[in-house]
Amino acid sequence: MKCTLRRIMLLFALLPVLAGCLPASEGNSVLFQDDFSDSASGWSTLRKDNQVMDYEEGTFRFVVDKPQFDYWSTPRLSFTDTHIEVDAIKVAGGEDNDFGIICRYQDQDNFYGFLISSDGYYGISQRKNKEHRIISPEGKLLYSDAIHQGAASNRIAADCNGNRLALSVNGKRLVEVENSDFTAGDVGLIAGTLDALAVEIRFDNFRVTRP
Repeated sequence: MKCTLRRIMLLFALLPVLAGCLPASEGNSVLFQDDFSDSASGWSTLRKDNQVMDYEEGTFRFVVDKPQFDYWSTPRLSFTDTHIEVDAIKVAGGEDNDFGIICRYQDQDNFYGFLISSDGYYGISQRKNKEHRIISPEGKLLYSDAIHQGAASNRIAADCNGNRLALSVNGKRLVEVENSDFTAGDVGLIAGTLDALAVEIRFDNFRVTRP
């Protein structure tokens, strides 16, 4: 079993150009979607030394080359209740990693994360007032064979609906918790390392709908 996550969380939020994939109208159940084919669609990016958080080849690519670090990106939007889905694949690096979806992002110190790892673990996290903890049962990441391990694609889904937070992977509901600390905020993507020395994760087909 993996212990409770304790790591430095870094935000590289450059001002995005809000163009391309913008929220749909209120009458549409699709609130926002992005296949990352347009590099002007609004996500914050980074290229520094060996660290990457950027559009590449129709995906959104994260490269983290040091242990116990996370990077995340948001499109600078705001929603209340959402259902969020994305395709994610580990392209290179160690399997002791974490990656997934962010919802109700307030700022770099306050948001929810819906995480899986390439060795089959999952959990819902909360970053609140600079403190990070796993808020799903047992306070640590748990194992599920529903997660495709290694260099395989996973469809990750997060529900932020009222006080209910839920994580599903490849169509299977893995965990659901209640938390009322954050009621609205941005959506986003997160990827990083635990004990792995480096990892590369790519995301595609990001979609936000009404729950």
